[in-house]
Amino acid sequence: MFKKKTVKGVDVRGRRVLVRVDFNVPLSEGSVTDDTRVRAALPTIRYLVDHGARVIIASHLGRPSGEPDPRFSLRPVRRVLQRLIGRNVVFVDDIAGSDAREAVERMVDGEILMLENVRFDPGEKANDPGFAAKLASLADIYVDDAFGAAHRAHASTVGVADHLPAYAGLLLAREVETLSGMLLDPERPFVAILGGSKVSDKFGVIDRLLESVDTLIIGGGMCFTLLVAKGVDVGKSLVEDEWVEPAKEMLAKAADNDVDLLLPVDFIVAEEITEDADTSIVGREEIPADMMGLDIGPTTVELFKGAISSARTVFWNGPMGVFELTPFETGTRAVASAVARNSRAVSVVGGGDSVGALKKFGLEERITFVSTGGGASMKLLEGSVLPGIEALLDA
Repeated sequence: MFKKKTVKGVDVRGRRVLVRVDFNVPLSEGSVTDDTRVRAALPTIRYLVDHGARVIIASHLGRPSGEPDPRFSLRPVRRVLQRLIGRNVVFVDDIAGSDAREAVERMVDGEILMLENVRFDPGEKANDPGFAAKLASLADIYVDDAFGAAHRAHASTVGVADHLPAYAGLLLAREVETLSGMLLDPERPFVAILGGSKVSDKFGVIDRLLESVDTLIIGGGMCFTLLVAKGVDVGKSLVEDEWVEPAKEMLAKAADNDVDLLLPVDFIVAEEITEDADTSIVGREEIPADMMGLDIGPTTVELFKGAISSARTVFWNGPMGVFELTPFETGTRAVASAVARNSRAVSVVGGGDSVGALKKFGLEERITFVSTGGGASMKLLEGSVLPGIEALLDA
């Protein structure tokens, strides 16, 4: 149960509503190459427009150095939003200055205005009270729909809530309800799949999942630290030496909680990470000293597919290997396909690389819920307080 007030609980007609969205989208040569995050924000924007609000869009994009940088302008995103929502979106080359104020004063009910990248002002990342106050002065109501930035205590995600009544957008509320509900009341068996490079990045999530899941599958580079904890020699594979002892505790907790923790039993190995690498398939006890594991092997694929096919709740975060390169994409493709094929399960996928894999293999439409969160998803799942959510009005 989401414990914050949402935009549906306030009368927005004729009101100026500052909507913090997450339009941190990939760009190439001035064009948006993936509009997923723009599409995800449409329900909230459409709701506000349909109910007569004057909608002021704020977002960050990329990592500019606190000053205007044309490489990170939101202008290309404005064009995408206009196309998707089917109406004009006014753009202003300002954030909270006189040009922005004048543009807001000219707005009429149902109109949409997009501000320039909030990170063009150094006060954004610093959560500067003065900048937050100027941003808040543009509006009567604040709506946070930027779940992907909810773990950041910035001016546009936290500071403005000190000056305006603050509500959750529809996307943010659904993200929290889905991810939290998955842990609290999953249909069983509950199978979680974790991958990616470093176990240190997901230790908190693993610890929390071990209290909820029936089966935990771990692949990707992070699995090698756990294998070392089990006494396996992994050659030149990625290992976080300082996390070997915590990994032993993790393995013990899985056993204590009767969680079936599945690690790869074979790998695709190579001496280098290249598109034309010379690869071999070896058992996990047979990784050559001069090679590294870069994808799970075929026996592991079948092992993981079997566990996934029996699940009624599936959570996946992180690839099984270096899926961006053809020689090492098979494991990630197989896991993504297995999750997509299990139509009887509620499937939840989070994290940029996992979402990227779904898109690469054309499977995103077959997943129950694809989170836009990335780091925010992981923080929520590990039980951390997300500043952007904490700042909202309690229900």
